[in-house]
Amino acid sequence: MTKAELGLIGDAELVEELSLLTTQTARMRARMADIMAELERRRCAKRQPRAQARH
Repeated sequence: MTKAELGLIGDAELVEELSLLTTQTARMRARMADIMAELERRRCAKRQPRAQARH
C-alpha cells in the first residue's frame, strides 16, 4: 500500500489494518520462537547420544 493509498483510507480502516498487522506480527514472533526452540531441541538431542556413548 502506497502513501497515496493510505491517504484515501478512513481512520477506522487504518486502525483496523494496524490491528490486523499487529496480530499477524505477534503470531509470526510466536511461530519464530517455536521454530527456534525446536531447532535448539534437535541440536541438543543430537549431542545426547554421543555423550551417553562415552559412559
